Amino acid sequence: MEDILINIVITFIVGLIVGLALLWVEYAYFRPLLFPLHTPTPVVAKRTWIAGTTFLDPLKKGHHGPEMVVIPAGRFQMGDLLGNGYSDEQPVHWVFMDSFAMGRYEVTFAEYDRFAEATGRDKPDDQGWGRGKRPVINVSWNEAIAYTEWLKTQTGHIYRLPTEAEWEYAARAVTLSQYWWGEQLDLNRANCDRCGSPWDNRKTAPVGSFAANYFKLHDLSGNVYEWTCSEYEEKYNGKEQLCSNKHDTRHLRVIRGGSWYSLPKYIRVSSRFKSLPEQRDMTIGFRIVTIYNANSSNLNFATPDSAAFSFPKEALSLSNNDMI
Repeated sequence: MEDILINIVITFIVGLIVGLALLWVEYAYFRPLLFPLHTPTPVVAKRTWIAGTTFLDPLKKGHHGPEMVVIPAGRFQMGDLLGNGYSDEQPVHWVFMDSFAMGRYEVTFAEYDRFAEATGRDKPDDQGWGRGKRPVINVSWNEAIAYTEWLKTQTGHIYRLPTEAEWEYAARAVTLSQYWWGEQLDLNRANCDRCGSPWDNRKTAPVGSFAANYFKLHDLSGNVYEWTCSEYEEKYNGKEQLCSNKHDTRHLRVIRGGSWYSLPKYIRVSSRFKSLPEQRDMTIGFRIVTIYNANSSNLNFATPDSAAFSFPKEALSLSNNDMI
């Protein structure tokens, strides 16, 4: 009789252990497969479109895209206003601009290398000058376009190269002079041949090495030429406000801004240059723009309190139609 009671107790204990083990297996392995737990989406700040605000769009693997500055809508006169340039800077004409956001700096090696690693592309040559915060060089127009398309897949926002008109509007930053800071070159304002910087006529400077213009943008004069999305024409005819078809390999593209190798005349805000879309060069890089989207997803703010520009005196005299 005693042996029977012992066997019953042992059977009960073994059954209890087996039952608990089966219950653990169900909750640990099978239940998550049939009823997956809901993981809440991290809450981040909404994209706010205020002129002067800077922001960073998050990428999928924890990094973020280039720092962007929201540029106000307005209008400006595009071209060689003072008659000191070349024939392809004519005719001077008014252009009306919607608001857009532009990269505060030229795209850096660090930013482009992340794209190259993610897509299995070869990394461009840095000429032995260093990578990191230096502007990426030796990238073609086609490769710059591919970078913007990758950013779109990473962020859900539309990214692209600036049109030539957007580029000049941003570079002028409401000024009417040859350079954003005035008519004279001034030493150590930019990196070019005879600009008075430590990098002149030798190599690129790390982005942000010089003061920003009145739209809070750095290095639009000198350092590296910057690809635009526009097709080059010898006279302005409207294409400066459009992006060229990426499959068109026959036509030249506009590059702007001059480089570390350029003479001062070629870093004026109205100076124009051209290159084939497949061309790579140690003087050419790029910066990007993104446009307003009322249905855009979330982002992180870099400096949410920077909601105003400090404009020069000439800007304060412009009419309301010039700055909207």
